[in-house]
Amino acid sequence: MKRRVVAFGLSAAICTALLACQPASQEAAVPVADSPPATTDATTATTQPAPETRPAAPTDLEQLAQRLVTQSAAVKEGDIVMISGQSHDAELMENIAVNVRKVGGFPLIEYSSDRLAKRMFFDVPPQYDTQANTAGLKFAEMIDVNINVGNGMTQDLFAGADPARMAARGKANEAVGQAFMKNNVRTVDIGNNLYPTPWRAERFGMAEDELAKTFWNGVNLDYTELQARGETIKAALASGNEMHITNPNGTDLKFRVQGRPVLVSDGIISPADMKLGGAAMAAYLPAGEVYTTPVAGTAEGKVVHSRDFYRGKQIDNLTMTFAGGKMTEMTGSGPGFTDFKAEYDAVNDPRKDLFGFVDLGINPNVKLAADSKVGNWVPAGTVTVGTGTNTWAGGDNSVPYGSTIYLPGSTVMLDGKAIVENGVLKL
Repeated sequence: MKRRVVAFGLSAAICTALLACQPASQEAAVPVADSPPATTDATTATTQPAPETRPAAPTDLEQLAQRLVTQSAAVKEGDIVMISGQSHDAELMENIAVNVRKVGGFPLIEYSSDRLAKRMFFDVPPQYDTQANTAGLKFAEMIDVNINVGNGMTQDLFAGADPARMAARGKANEAVGQAFMKNNVRTVDIGNNLYPTPWRAERFGMAEDELAKTFWNGVNLDYTELQARGETIKAALASGNEMHITNPNGTDLKFRVQGRPVLVSDGIISPADMKLGGAAMAAYLPAGEVYTTPVAGTAEGKVVHSRDFYRGKQIDNLTMTFAGGKMTEMTGSGPGFTDFKAEYDAVNDPRKDLFGFVDLGINPNVKLAADSKVGNWVPAGTVTVGTGTNTWAGGDNSVPYGSTIYLPGSTVMLDGKAIVENGVLKL
């Protein structure tokens, strides 16, 4: 977290990445730098990553690049723009670079790969896991815009990784994520846990070409209408107090949001967003989310994640119980639960237990199959909650770790009025 704990690339020469403070999916709950976006992971430590070849994207990549530069990121003359991703999206990345230069900006391209990301973890000695990322801090001071294509292909890339080493890398890089936000680096992340891969298509119950069409059409669109929809829902949340989320799977959670900042990911970093700064300086594509953080200490109840995956291994009925805003118990089953729990326990920081955010999907054009095994952030009526890191949502918890729970089919009451009913957005 959709974290969205996303690793931002720095440069091919340095071969490192930045841990930005964004939420992680359960499968992606990897608090590490020197890795690709956290939605990738490997069956064993010696498994070779999937071949990095992709069919052509079913969209106009030149038009998309122009929109990303001029609308989403609002690149202006003199901006230094970092563009990160893997070589199978080279055409898009190079189109972005050209469009950056066409408005007077200066592009830097970082190409990475699953193979490189894996070697940067397993082949680098543990003694450097706690090393301060001085390069990342310098980039946070230098660049104005960061455009990241979250296109890792291997779902279980970091299987076999030592949880203690993962936690150490996350802790060492916490300051980098804070620096990017403090310096108001405009960030556009393309992926949002929807980037088309065979394994993701299978989980969504879709053919890969169908997922590719859904993804690219969801990225390459005019966000004006979505922007207006987001402002309407933002106003409703900003005027509310108590939220109550229920779901047929047993989820029953209450918390307060009165007075908390409400943010919208509508695909555009607008002048108003730039005036706010911080967490408002980000767009996650495909866009379509309204999110906020809870009043500290108010979350009570339980959340059930019916099915998720951790490094390719299924987790069933992950259940988190909350009291006083803090998770007090975690249970679950399935082949992935033990490894996930080991990683969670290795993060020796009590901030990881705090209830972190609520996120409502508002995009009517992104639809998942009825038999989808997992959820996503953006389809209209989707409800997502999570623990740990929440600075991306306007909170103050910068712990470099987070877990994300998708709750499709939920009902959300705001001060007794349904704003989402059985997975249908009512606003």
